[in-house]
Amino acid sequence: MVFKRRDKRPFWRVVVEFIYPRGGWHRAIQYITHRVRRLPDAPHRIARGVFAGFFISFTPFFGLHLVIAALMAKIMRGNIIAALLATFIGNPLTFPFIAAINLKLGKWILGHGADYGSDESLFRMFSGAGRDLKQNLFAHFTGHDANWQHLHIFFNEVFLPYLCGGIIVGVLVGLAGYYLTLPVIAAYQNRRKGRLKKKLADLHRKAAKKPGEVKPGE
Repeated sequence: MVFKRRDKRPFWRVVVEFIYPRGGWHRAIQYITHRVRRLPDAPHRIARGVFAGFFISFTPFFGLHLVIAALMAKIMRGNIIAALLATFIGNPLTFPFIAAINLKLGKWILGHGADYGSDESLFRMFSGAGRDLKQNLFAHFTGHDANWQHLHIFFNEVFLPYLCGGIIVGVLVGLAGYYLTLPVIAAYQNRRKGRLKKKLADLHRKAAKKPGEVKPGE
């Protein structure tokens, strides 16, 4: 395969580099920014892709962010590569802050008086929902009754507030990314076009000179 790595990384290394990329987060952010600027597409299409990537990163559809961002960019006629790169805003360093803001705002929108509680209670909701899902899948083969109590609690106390808050925050952050990216990409592409035109003009000027007219040292 064309994009397959020659040296297969062990699983532990994949996990470590996901949490802390090789070269550090500053270098990773610089690389993403450089890649977005050099995308061969119209500025408004790249900006739409950035909006899609930013927006999806604030939704609770973990594990599907890349797929949904690509589909959303395609529907919006944005740049899919830009959308995939923009999902980088959701990473192990930012997800705790994103989750806290989304849950707080979602709880307020839905009118939930009680907060979701401590990290321990939130962890219990995640573990209980996962345990219910696992047991209910096996219930089809074992004949046991399916119990969706923990999943019901998880949906009402975590998923739904996260989704409601994430939609609002995601739209705001996505719009900010769009309006910041659009002029930056346009200015970068104009400067690059100017440099290319200057190089072409220099080449044409040199090619138009006759061999006898070329000055020594040129």
